[in-house]
Amino acid sequence: MTTAEKCRCRVHDVFSDGTVEDRPGPWAIRRDFPLIDRRPLIYLDNAATTHKPSLVLDAEHDFNVFHNANAHAGGHRLAREATEILRDSRRAVAEFVGAAPDEIVFTKSATEALNLVARVVQDAGRVTGPDDEIVITELEHHANIIPWQMLAERTGAVLRRIPVSVRASDHGRLDLTGLDEAITPRTRIVALCHESNVCGTITSPAPLVARARAVGALTVLDACQSIAHMPVHLPSLDVDLAVFSGHKMYGPTGIGALWGRRGLLADLPPYLGGAHMEDAVTPRTTTYAPPPARFEAGTPMVAQALALAAACRYLQRLDRDALMAHESRLTEFTLRELRDVPGIRVIGPRTAELRGPVVSFTMRGRPAADVGANLDRAGIAVRTGDMSASPLCERFRAPELVRASYGIYTVEEEVAALVAALHDMAAGRHSTSRSAHDSS
Repeated sequence: MTTAEKCRCRVHDVFSDGTVEDRPGPWAIRRDFPLIDRRPLIYLDNAATTHKPSLVLDAEHDFNVFHNANAHAGGHRLAREATEILRDSRRAVAEFVGAAPDEIVFTKSATEALNLVARVVQDAGRVTGPDDEIVITELEHHANIIPWQMLAERTGAVLRRIPVSVRASDHGRLDLTGLDEAITPRTRIVALCHESNVCGTITSPAPLVARARAVGALTVLDACQSIAHMPVHLPSLDVDLAVFSGHKMYGPTGIGALWGRRGLLADLPPYLGGAHMEDAVTPRTTTYAPPPARFEAGTPMVAQALALAAACRYLQRLDRDALMAHESRLTEFTLRELRDVPGIRVIGPRTAELRGPVVSFTMRGRPAADVGANLDRAGIAVRTGDMSASPLCERFRAPELVRASYGIYTVEEEVAALVAALHDMAAGRHSTSRSAHDSS
């Protein structure tokens, strides 16, 4: 078989129903991720973006090498192949979240998807003026704050927030004691994150969805953090709309998705005008295609869609329950070990229960940027700053944080190296320890 034939087979394999060899744990999984081999590197910034397995890298490359064409834009063989690949990719992504293919809208990012929703609900007349209210939570990323602020500015609607608790017993979890007062008959939109990118808090949408349903409000779920760490069956969560991004779930950058209930999407107007979102165009008027095409004006991102489908297939082939348990053990290990590091203050729930593999903290007497730079010198990559969630940081009186976040390939030895480096800093020593990779 030639190299070209092997490459074409890899594209086909993205959609095969075959199984792959059992992978017993993260050490074996690491072999699938080329960047993991870079030395020295302990990558603990997975909440910002995840690495990509070879299957994902190959899928995007192979489309561009062997199938490149504009989908929906021609009758020749390459165009037909691109159109088929886009259709199969949509089907794979839909299957991953338990949806129908026509409920999946491809966007360039989850941020774009949220902006799309904030615009079209206004155009549909669902949020129109100062008598309307939009409710978000204090756990939100800027991507799930700013679009709603902009909608409130355009319409005069009132933006309200459901508070997060700072009590030790439920630190970093939503305080739902005043839910009926927060979500009222004037509420039109309730937007919330499934998992916080700062606290790791996993929020059940159920109580917010139930209250929103009771007053006739739409619910919008940000699933960007949760979808990489747990099976997420969007229809069963009973939300109306949800967003997620490829690069946080071992897929490519440049693509995200909006999921919506079929009937709701059909009732919403388009976001952008252009080719492929129209049904018929006359010199004066245009009628629009049904979803998802209605929301996908212009040239589709076929290579990225194929790579996102590959990421979905890859995750489906793994024992996700075992990986969830592994990530939970890493989180519990981190929380336990950090208690012994002088000056460390952890933000968020004190245990790994209903908590994603994200641990944010401050270090007394040291700016977050200084901690991050010192860890970087030790080959340990973490995130520092406000995590694009500055209102939440302000709530905890911690304008800048250090965040360690884990993926399916993170191992305990890497977390132990993080803790050792923090002990060194707390003792006034500059971290010079070699990475877990170099010592293994």
